Amino acid sequence: MPRILTIAAAQMGPITRSESRSQVLERLIGLLRQAQQQGCELIVFTECALTPFFPHWWIADQAEIDAYFEKSLPGPQTQPLFDEAARLGIGFCLGYAELHHDGEHTRRFNSAVLVERDGRIVGRYRKVHLPGHADHRPDNPFQNLEKRYFEPGNLGFPVFLWSGCRVGLLICNDRRWPESYRCLGLQGCELVLLGYNTPRHFPEYPETDRLADFHHQLSLQAGAYQNGMWVVATAKAGVEEGVEQIGGSMIVAPSGEVVAQATTLGDELIVHHCDLDLCRTYKEGVFPARNRRVEHYGLLTQR
Repeated sequence: MPRILTIAAAQMGPITRSESRSQVLERLIGLLRQAQQQGCELIVFTECALTPFFPHWWIADQAEIDAYFEKSLPGPQTQPLFDEAARLGIGFCLGYAELHHDGEHTRRFNSAVLVERDGRIVGRYRKVHLPGHADHRPDNPFQNLEKRYFEPGNLGFPVFLWSGCRVGLLICNDRRWPESYRCLGLQGCELVLLGYNTPRHFPEYPETDRLADFHHQLSLQAGAYQNGMWVVATAKAGVEEGVEQIGGSMIVAPSGEVVAQATTLGDELIVHHCDLDLCRTYKEGVFPARNRRVEHYGLLTQR
């Protein structure tokens, strides 16, 4: 019998600097309810879904920076999302800026959590591949300061068991690196959940602007096909505080085919019934992990 999981990618339009957490939570909960009404068991929110994408701005005041971070999750402002998801019986993946206290040290990560249908957090991931720069570039039309505001993730590329499915999490720039998918695929991952904020313009390399959508889709399709995994990629889309973001939320099958895709640059839900058993065709037939090449080089992770 096929293992069907109905999944929603919850694309979001711009979040303004004037929007409060509670206003953003209302939008997320609205998308959550729409997903449940369409029979979804899992919904995927975007990278840093609770705030505008603040790494696009140079901010000198550390207290102002930290206001964009979550000190705990769930916390007082985000608890309603967890409560409503548990009430509806729908799981979710949520990207957020994480403020982590490690003894006497405060650490900041670009993170995502995986939440079960009963509201329990079952997995956490911290973004490994941070793009951009740490220095101030005032002549650019916007900044890309992830290297200033975050440190690279320290949890590796874990795979979590969610409702009987092996799930991995990635964030934005991680999708461009083949090792991100490969580390997950070698652990038997069946489903990758990924949120992103991707500007259409690359100030330092504007010759790539025309290829933004192509490179985005190419990386998702290649990662899905070469590792036999479903990939659900959810965007922050549209013009946010002057920065145009590509959108293009999509669900990609283990065959590499795009089976669902957003058609707007606003809040939009795309849904697909994902057959998890389709992964076997590509994991065992097209790209079997247990072959002489992989075992010879010691690349196979023990399951």
